[in-house]
Amino acid sequence: MGLLERCRELFGTTDLYGVLGISKQANDSEIRRSYYKVSLQVHPDRAPDDAQATEKFQVLGRLYAILNDNEQRAVYDEQGIVDEENDSLGPNRNWEDYWRLLFPKITVQDISDFEKNYKGSEEERQDLIKKYRQHEGDMDAITAAALCCTQEDEPRIGSVIQAAIDKGEVPAYSAFTQESEQKRKARKKRAEKEEREAEDLQRDMGLDADDSLAMMLKQRQKSREQGFDSFLADLETKYSKPGKAKGGKKGKK
Repeated sequence: MGLLERCRELFGTTDLYGVLGISKQANDSEIRRSYYKVSLQVHPDRAPDDAQATEKFQVLGRLYAILNDNEQRAVYDEQGIVDEENDSLGPNRNWEDYWRLLFPKITVQDISDFEKNYKGSEEERQDLIKKYRQHEGDMDAITAAALCCTQEDEPRIGSVIQAAIDKGEVPAYSAFTQESEQKRKARKKRAEKEEREAEDLQRDMGLDADDSLAMMLKQRQKSREQGFDSFLADLETKYSKPGKAKGGKKGKK
């Protein structure tokens, strides 16, 4: 069965861009980031309960190999077909190695540098506006999904969103403008509980600042797995080297 047919069977569409949740006009960076996020959800190590996880992961690797190659992407865009005989799509290729080549692990220093440059930036503002629209003003969901967000950041995040509302950039969702004090207190209480649990876990496991980034983030966002995945995905795509993984020999189009 060909790649497009496998996409239909596993993801419900033959549109390679649709599988990644992006448009045909997406640039290389957007494709890369979307590929990482989608593949992370079906990575065999992260989706042990999904019997099709390995196959989905392999299909996503083949999909990205096409969109990551200018010639193959052009053929797909123009004709809606893929070159199944291309060596880069071979059945014996190790897609786990390909994935890790594209997304090497980042360090604690990387995350520290990123937080320093990200907070207060225009990129953060745009991300917050996007999440505000996506969650229609629900601050529980916004703070859970926002990058580098702690309880201490909430007043600042609220100010950024309110400024965007005042400028007419976004609608004034009632979930944000009329949020109750009770809901805000409950969110703060949950955050404090998570922080205590993270500190206890760190102490019990004897971890220090030099331990892996993934474990550190697991501690900080123990009850926010979805937020952790998004956070790690964004950071790894930002800090991974931009060079493309080498493809195979081109077959006939």
